[in-house]
Amino acid sequence: MLLVLGDSVSAGYGLKQEEGWVTLLQDRITREKFDYSVVNASISGETTAGGLSRMPDLLTRYHPAVVVIALGANDGLRGLPVNAMRDQLTRMIKLCKDTKARVVLVGVEIPPNYGANFVQDFTASFVRVAKDNHVPLVASLFAGFETQAEMFQGDGHHPNAGAQAKILDNIWPTLRTVLSAPHVTAVTLSSNVT
Repeated sequence: MLLVLGDSVSAGYGLKQEEGWVTLLQDRITREKFDYSVVNASISGETTAGGLSRMPDLLTRYHPAVVVIALGANDGLRGLPVNAMRDQLTRMIKLCKDTKARVVLVGVEIPPNYGANFVQDFTASFVRVAKDNHVPLVASLFAGFETQAEMFQGDGHHPNAGAQAKILDNIWPTLRTVLSAPHVTAVTLSSNVT
């Protein structure tokens, strides 16, 4: 099981269900013969605090082997404290690791009008959290098209249907590496103890 925990971008805001990058991800996983089913637990407007509050139940309900955490945009857009966002991302990663789930963290960018210092601290937070917790980082879902207005819906924030394959292409190299790695289970770990 692969769990995606994100906000409106991963929930497919303004799109038909079959158009979103998470649905395209399931198609690619099937095509490349990985034995994973995808659960999309993304909610529009979700923050890292909301994701953290839902994480224990999601881990218990789905027992995912891999979790993609794509949260933080709404924290930034609301001007919430960056240190709280870092702490909440770290706590989510720890919860996942405690169940032996592997994590892919997705970085987020916010508009420059929030001030250079805030934007820099915000963006650097994802690199720091990934490094401190030894998890792979996808720098941005929007890499390569973030300035192309034709890739976004009328609000200028949410990617349109034409951008979804590009989002998947941004996350796939990192995610494929994680999916290809042998999964170490609690049973495997205990059997190696002498």
